[in-house]
Amino acid sequence: MDIVIAPSLLAANFGRFADEARRAQRSGAEWLHLDIMDGHFVQNISFGPEVVKTVRPHFKRFLDVHLMCSKPEMLLEPFARAGA
Repeated sequence: MDIVIAPSLLAANFGRFADEARRAQRSGAEWLHLDIMDGHFVQNISFGPEVVKTVRPHFKRFLDVHLMCSKPEMLLEPFARAGA
C-alpha cells in the first residue's frame, strides 16, 4: 500500500496561495489537498473555484479537491474548469 501525504491548503497563508503551493511542491508533495466547504454541509466556508484556478499554475501535481458541500454535483463542472 502506498501512502500519500497531501498538505492542506487550509494550513497555508491565505495571502500567499501561489507561494505556498510552490513550497509544497518543492517539499516533495505529490498532492495538494483543498477542503471545499459550503457553509451548509459543514459550518465553515473555505475556497471556491477561483482559488483552484489561482493555485493550479503553481502546483503541477494532483489537486485533491474534497467537496464537503450539500450539492457537490452543482460544483463539479466549475471546479473541473478551474483545474481540479
